[in-house]
Amino acid sequence: MNECNTRLNQAPERQQDPADDICTKISVSAKSTYLPEQSLPQEQTYAFSYTITITNNSEQAVRLLTRSWLITDANGETSTVEGEGVVGQTPDILPGASFSYTSGSVFETPLGTMQGYYQLQNPQGESLRAEIPVFRLAVPNILN
Repeated sequence: MNECNTRLNQAPERQQDPADDICTKISVSAKSTYLPEQSLPQEQTYAFSYTITITNNSEQAVRLLTRSWLITDANGETSTVEGEGVVGQTPDILPGASFSYTSGSVFETPLGTMQGYYQLQNPQGESLRAEIPVFRLAVPNILN
């Protein structure tokens, strides 16, 4: 889990103590799964699903507005994916609640990573950035 988040659109000298900042109370975790039935290794196609859980440990609701992903394969090739919401939703995450969703990605290599951030908004209209920690997508036993 990663709780290193930053407030957007606010000058550094005006930022609050991170310990008191709502941003530090949004955590993101990820779990990936290889999908052999949807993969064709002989054609360099490796399919994975991943489940993301966003937990709001603050005292304010937040709305997930956008996502930004940096996807890197084992050859160092990168791609960026940005867009509104996740899986067709812009969920409100209440205080003390979590929101989970599952999506997928296809790689040309049996190993890759994903990382990025979500842009959230609190009830006061402030934009918050929740970092998505880097996580690995790997064919089982590929690293052994």
